[in-house]
Amino acid sequence: MLKLEEQQSLGEASCALSEIVTKPNRSLTLDLVRRVESVSSTHSQHHGKLTVHAEECFSSRTTAEMMLSCLDLESKDLFSKCDPFLVISKLVESGISIPVCKTEVLKNDHNPTWKPVFLNIQQVGSKDSPLVIECFNFNSNGKHDLIGKVQKSLADLEKIHSGREGENLFLPTLVGHDCENKILKSKLFVGNFSETIQHTFLDYLAGGVELNFMVAIDFTASNGNPRLPDSLHYIDPSGRQNAYQKAIYEVGEVLQFYDTDKCFPAWGFGARPIDGPVSHCFNLNGSNNYCKVEGIRGIMMAYTSALFNVSLAGPTLFGHVINKAALIASQSLADEAQKYFVLLIITDGVVTDLQETKDALVKASDLPLSILIVGVGGADFKEMEILDADKGERLESSTGRVASRDIVQFVPFRDV
Repeated sequence: MLKLEEQQSLGEASCALSEIVTKPNRSLTLDLVRRVESVSSTHSQHHGKLTVHAEECFSSRTTAEMMLSCLDLESKDLFSKCDPFLVISKLVESGISIPVCKTEVLKNDHNPTWKPVFLNIQQVGSKDSPLVIECFNFNSNGKHDLIGKVQKSLADLEKIHSGREGENLFLPTLVGHDCENKILKSKLFVGNFSETIQHTFLDYLAGGVELNFMVAIDFTASNGNPRLPDSLHYIDPSGRQNAYQKAIYEVGEVLQFYDTDKCFPAWGFGARPIDGPVSHCFNLNGSNNYCKVEGIRGIMMAYTSALFNVSLAGPTLFGHVINKAALIASQSLADEAQKYFVLLIITDGVVTDLQETKDALVKASDLPLSILIVGVGGADFKEMEILDADKGERLESSTGRVASRDIVQFVPFRDV
């Protein structure tokens, strides 16, 4: 309610959030600066210090797992059995309910047991926050019938589990001008209830884990002649960044804060270095035996230099750079170093060695490695989404081995 323009400013300070959370005690002391404007110049004066401390809410790390089931559900359709599913919603102060979780639909089942439900405590507010659990009968037209519901907190659901007694569902019914809850014979049971602490990114940083950033850039001929303005590799004399430079800068600017030495392995692929055959993994800095460059500026300079020292070729093969990154991650693991690696691959086209890439990713899925693929330009990247197992199906190698986890995130640059 204060009018800030009428108050006296004592000073200001700014920093990136990463500067605070990477400190051992998550505290950072900054100089307060007051900007004094004069006719001739603007200069800064120091006016004390400001200490900022970051703290993670404990509730955000606690997840409750429950197995929910119902007994004696009533049929809503005259000629068919019940197809039930549950919707769990939290009640907010205004009285409305916000859905936070939904189970799968079980066909023709009056005594359903659904797959385990996971609820983050932060998602629902607290263990004592009221939740509405509604049981619906599925209809293909989208107008699902409410079979019954209960209103309980997570603490209540834990008690239902420990008491092994079911809770009767009720159905709001209109009696005259009033709404009354009709108690049903149908019951909700909580088969198991457990809480786990999910370790977060900040936990790993506090434990001493260091992030290491790596980059691989596509130099295949489909990018176009770098000397022509319509090429994705065109270096604009005005200083305007091309898509590759933007992607390096946007991702690198975030990750570099968590990389202590800020020396990044940087490679190119799909080009013919001077007096050599086509290479699908060459050092961006032109060195034969040292792949690292210093900082984001180092990557930018090596990238620009490489454009004038290689001939764009093809095809688009990812396997070589993934295997190179995996080798570095496996050596770090063997040395018992607390490091996690992030490989950024920037490409303009669909990968040619799809099965070889899958094999490399499945093999690397046990390592401390994540791969971010950024697609630049206007190509159809549908095939690339196969590598990103966001739809639940994990990658499978040519020998039938399934990836132990999803380590790929694919992003078309035009979408962001």
